[in-house]
Amino acid sequence: MASTSTLSLLLLITLILTDLSRLADADDTSQAYLDPHNAARADVGVAPLLWNTTLENYALTYSWSQIYQCASLTHSGGPYGENLYDGYGDASWTSPEAAVDSWVSEKIYYDEPTNTCSAPEGETCLHYTQVVWSSTTDLVCASVPSEDGSTCIMCSYYPPGNWDGERPY
Repeated sequence: MASTSTLSLLLLITLILTDLSRLADADDTSQAYLDPHNAARADVGVAPLLWNTTLENYALTYSWSQIYQCASLTHSGGPYGENLYDGYGDASWTSPEAAVDSWVSEKIYYDEPTNTCSAPEGETCLHYTQVVWSSTTDLVCASVPSEDGSTCIMCSYYPPGNWDGERPY
């Protein structure tokens, strides 16, 4: 029979390995958001974003608050820039890449020379301009399942962008 100290040590090792596994998963998730953001930023000559773990609690807390109303995509009104996404179906619609790709796809509506958005009614280019806002340095995103089967994704940006009359890059 194993001693109490041996069992305690085994329990401690198991907990450490579990936490390391979670950290590896979190790092994979952060890269899944960072990579498409930073590719869009590189396309326009803007410095890459860094993952900001300080903002994680904010994004997670707000995302979980939207679990019953994900489809309405209500902004938090908080101190950070913010992009929201509601995806349905399989991973091709609910992944970090799908969310960022949907925001970056708005680039076609942004006219850089005039700093205007020519999006048709019901569309925008403000998600895109937040992704590439040059003074934004930090990013954090959170994803939660909604009761209706969709996935709510929120990305928070620090410092925020999309200031009236200013150019994103």
